[in-house]
Amino acid sequence: MRIGFTLPQFGSMARQADQVAGFARQAEGLGADSLWVGDRLLAPVRPIVGYAGTDTIPEGFNRRLDPFALMTIAATVTERPLIGSNVLNATWYPPALLERSLTTIDLVSGGRLLAGFGVGWSPEEYQAVGLPMEKRGARLDESLDALEALWTTDPASYQGSYWTVPATHADLRPARKPRPPIYLGGAAPAALRRIARRADGWLPVAVPGAVVFDPASVNEPLARIRALAEGYGRDPGAVDVVLRINPTATASLDDIVATVVRAGDETDVDHVFVELMYIAEEVDQALELAGRILDAAR
Repeated sequence: MRIGFTLPQFGSMARQADQVAGFARQAEGLGADSLWVGDRLLAPVRPIVGYAGTDTIPEGFNRRLDPFALMTIAATVTERPLIGSNVLNATWYPPALLERSLTTIDLVSGGRLLAGFGVGWSPEEYQAVGLPMEKRGARLDESLDALEALWTTDPASYQGSYWTVPATHADLRPARKPRPPIYLGGAAPAALRRIARRADGWLPVAVPGAVVFDPASVNEPLARIRALAEGYGRDPGAVDVVLRINPTATASLDDIVATVVRAGDETDVDHVFVELMYIAEEVDQALELAGRILDAAR
């Protein structure tokens, strides 16, 4: 089982931005297989839509660091771990800007980028970037089409209903050929179809401390994704999965480790990462927890 951790991006640890590089180096030294970021732009005071089915926003999102900057830092100070996003809200960014940033990170890391994308859930964040929230699935599809063009053709161009890339020379390629692997989040039927049709992998979530991990929560959607992928003419076994373990503040170390072990024993998951923002207030505490999780789960 490969085990990774989030970088210090949200919550109290966001105040320790000067320690991100040290965290990444030390996490690699402990044996972390991947380092991850999320993508939060705002913490609305009166949210129209709350987080994860609630009517509130976690207090930790009041403090947030830029995902592209953190991935770049981690890429420059480590040699082995994958550098992942779970998830970048791809619909917020013009594809040409997104491609430039991700290509840079992939090259700096020597081909270790795992690009995880989603569409977000906060109306206020869409207001802040000046885009409508409606049709965000269709906008994501166009973003993926435009990225594919920029990463695989030269000259590259794209014309859609939402995004346009005028014909451009595009001869700087990512280190990973033909492009970085693209993973997608989501569990709605449309999201599963999109993953099956075009993604390299799926990004499900487990929440120890709130519910006991049920392997069926991964196995059943993954089986659906792979059956759909076969229907689209793809190799179903080529659709990978990385499980995000998102513990509540009340989750114990045993809860987290049990989730890792059950995922490894009872699903096709062979790569997980643990979100640290709810269970660690300082970078040193996050590193201590990461070491204990790695020791207990392997």
